[in-house]
Amino acid sequence: MVKSRTFLKKTRAGRVLKIVREHYLRDDIGCGTSGCTECWGAQEGQALESWSCNPQSSLCPQPHYLLPDTNILLHQIDILEDPVIRNVILLQTVLQEVRNQSAPIYKRIRDLISDHTKHFYTFTNEHHRETYVEQKQGENDNDRNDRAIRVAAKWCNEHMKKMTTDENHPQVIFITNDIKNKEKAIEEGVPAYTCEDYIKSLKANPELVDRLACLSDEGNEIESRKVIFPEHLPLSKLQQGIKSGAYLQGTFRASRENYLEATVWLHGDDEENGEIILQGLRNLNRAIHEDIVAVELLPKSQWVAPSSVVLQDDGQNGDDEEVKENTLKIAVNEKMLRPSGRVLGIIKRNWRPFCGMLSKSDIKESRRHLFIPADKRIPPIRIETRQASTLEGQRIIVAMDGWPKNSRYPNGHFVKNLGAVGDKETETQVLLLEHDIPHQPFSQAVLSFLPKMPWNITEEDMKNREDLRHLCVCSVDPPKCTDIDDALHYRELENGHLEVGVHIADVSHFIRPGNALDQESAKRGTTVYLCEKRIDMVPELLSSNLCSLRSNVDRLAFSCIWEMNHNAEILKTRFTKSAINSKASLTYAEAQMRIDSANMNDDITTSLRGLNKLAKILKRRRIDAGALILSSPEVRFHVDSETHDPIDLQTKELRETNSMVEEFMLLANVSVAKKIHEEFSENALLRKHPAPPPSNYEVLVKAAKSKNLDFKTDSAKALADSLDQVESPDFPYLNTLFRILTTRCMMQAVYFCSGMDKDFHHYGLASPIYTHFTSPIRRYADIIVHRLLAVAIGADSTYPDLTNKHKLADLCKNLNFRHKMAQYAQRASVTFHTKLFFKNKGIVNEEAYILFVRKSAIVVLIPKYGLEGTVFFEEKDKPKPRLTYDEEMPSLKVEDTEFHIFDKVKVKITLDSSNLQHQKIHMSLLEPQIPGVNVPTHSTSSNTDEPEKKRRKLEN
Repeated sequence: MVKSRTFLKKTRAGRVLKIVREHYLRDDIGCGTSGCTECWGAQEGQALESWSCNPQSSLCPQPHYLLPDTNILLHQIDILEDPVIRNVILLQTVLQEVRNQSAPIYKRIRDLISDHTKHFYTFTNEHHRETYVEQKQGENDNDRNDRAIRVAAKWCNEHMKKMTTDENHPQVIFITNDIKNKEKAIEEGVPAYTCEDYIKSLKANPELVDRLACLSDEGNEIESRKVIFPEHLPLSKLQQGIKSGAYLQGTFRASRENYLEATVWLHGDDEENGEIILQGLRNLNRAIHEDIVAVELLPKSQWVAPSSVVLQDDGQNGDDEEVKENTLKIAVNEKMLRPSGRVLGIIKRNWRPFCGMLSKSDIKESRRHLFIPADKRIPPIRIETRQASTLEGQRIIVAMDGWPKNSRYPNGHFVKNLGAVGDKETETQVLLLEHDIPHQPFSQAVLSFLPKMPWNITEEDMKNREDLRHLCVCSVDPPKCTDIDDALHYRELENGHLEVGVHIADVSHFIRPGNALDQESAKRGTTVYLCEKRIDMVPELLSSNLCSLRSNVDRLAFSCIWEMNHNAEILKTRFTKSAINSKASLTYAEAQMRIDSANMNDDITTSLRGLNKLAKILKRRRIDAGALILSSPEVRFHVDSETHDPIDLQTKELRETNSMVEEFMLLANVSVAKKIHEEFSENALLRKHPAPPPSNYEVLVKAAKSKNLDFKTDSAKALADSLDQVESPDFPYLNTLFRILTTRCMMQAVYFCSGMDKDFHHYGLASPIYTHFTSPIRRYADIIVHRLLAVAIGADSTYPDLTNKHKLADLCKNLNFRHKMAQYAQRASVTFHTKLFFKNKGIVNEEAYILFVRKSAIVVLIPKYGLEGTVFFEEKDKPKPRLTYDEEMPSLKVEDTEFHIFDKVKVKITLDSSNLQHQKIHMSLLEPQIPGVNVPTHSTSSNTDEPEKKRRKLEN
């Protein structure tokens, strides 16, 4: 049966078009219940169990299915995801509304539908002859959809009665929090309950009540009726104000140090204004970190300066906000004042599930408690739970539900218990969730696109591919590396020239555009390397097996091959898909040993020596062109084989072979960038590194001045030359310190689409064009580059998204975000393992160098551990020394002792566990000696540390 709908539409040109839409209705759409004799044979993907296994409900004692409306899916998704809730009917009407309103929730629902243990069934009511409803004249879309849901619920109930003559037939319960819709459903004979009433009726599962979202606008009577915050303006007024220029739009960035302060980074045309500072609860007006907000600029007379006061909101600051807000109002130099404003409303919320710990109420038997997020930029959240005693000392997840104007804190609900604080598995889970790292096991839909084993190269695979299995190819990687992306070969040609090849795993052969495997890889964006764990971008069968260029097995590759002279000048470049067979998988140490050994002269060793010789020439040429050789302290943990606890911590050692591999990877990336930009001038995926603004170099120039050095920073070449001039026979580590400090001045490198940008330059590499081609196992950007290159050389076919620059720009945005989050997660993993190391190590005294001088502290680097920390000279409950700060030098005088950048000091390192959630490495000064400032001598400190030893003994 076909229903037609006709309407008129006016075009921009003024023409009137008659639009006719056909809507097909069917009789063969099943109810979704296995074993239903009424619609037997019409079932596709039967999902509902014939006798529902939903838990016993005091409201509905007989077997039943649940049919939720749109708002239940949008706001109570945590309830639906609980293993207890099964056999749910999801209407097409409801799913369409959810899809339009929230892509993340829609994704979570799709995951529930694909989980066969949950028995969620999609009923296409909009195409069922008996459940389709036409919109009445004067009826709005929302009312029509509510009516469609009730009609479908009624049909399902009547249909269930026909399934059996037994009075105890399954019922379909309509779940809605819309009171009017619920009343209408009951009038029409449909059993209907609010979500809260139904969940509370599950007497055997009282813990489910904790997962109910708190949707009361009045703060659930948690607070007094006193209005704390100004009313948010409606979205229509905000958009109108932004359009007229009365308001500004930007991203809200909360401060880690001060919960009463934030900045708003402006969007679009307002970006030239940079950022606006906000101070005080009323001006922050319930915005959460990363929300998109509308702000009003305050008059200049009300502008403020950034505060240096550290204020952490631990949830105990109930009535002293006015006092604390006043502490911000201190006399400041007029030059320090910054454009200031206030939040008028929220354009887009960035709420997500937050990890943290419960702060149990002091009131006995209270169900209302505060949750303190691990991220200090998120305010405490009020939740109701009956499990407070169980959840104390645990890492938990809480979702935010709302923030009424009369409530000091937002309301939320408990979602999940992750495990005990400090436990390695729990803390790893927390850092993955907090940095939004996709880490769930690959779904069956994704795995279904993997090749069937056993796998071998076929004749079909060799089409448009060169057979290079005869070449002496080898790989050089870190120890225990299983995802080997790249391999090299070197040989002398008959014409006296040299041939060098970079062979990269042909991941794009296995991951085809648009399928589930491709979509998941694009979403993940990058492999994340933690201290004890690797979160793969692609399934292990590819990452550690079929795509990994292991030795003595045939593998598919994408090769970049150069003909060079002995001065490493490129005479010819060609690209080809290939088949290779690596002759050796070496570590950097093994490759170095071969190069250095006078007794080894086999083909692989000879190749390595040739490659190393050319790499040195290439590196020198890059440096002469202005490439920067920077430094950052990287650490490696030695782990106990049984406990997996870190037992030693040391900085990574770099050899010539590290540099050798790096040079050829850089050269391949530049060569490929040129090729894909030649072929796709508007659609090439490239990588750029913007030049830092001059202000970034202020600290570096001042540090150089303090050492009587004149640093030039007007170009990368001038900066590189300045760094090369840093020499001190008495202080050989000085050059490394300058390079570490220079790294801190740099901007972040980013992916971009060539058709959406004009500046391609890579500042750090001094290259006019650059991309990523050499690591497709662990970077999705490289897969796209492989596809572009394959089309450019005629080895593969193109597809629409590959040449859509807007879609490529969106992809780059996600890849940049994923890359940044992976870096943060990796650092967080190192930080956690470092704390674990010092917890087991106890007190450690080490030499350190000053990296930065602050007003009341020095930031030091400990080379032995690659560890950075702050020595504070003003600490709570301790006498304050006389401090004199010189911003120009910069220097800090503590009593009569002066500290400058790069001065050598000695510090005592301990783990401060006073805050269980935010344990931190504590550093205190040992040398130079300053009366009244230094920590006690070792003999005294051993006594003061006695309680700490006893505590550790008890914990162990």
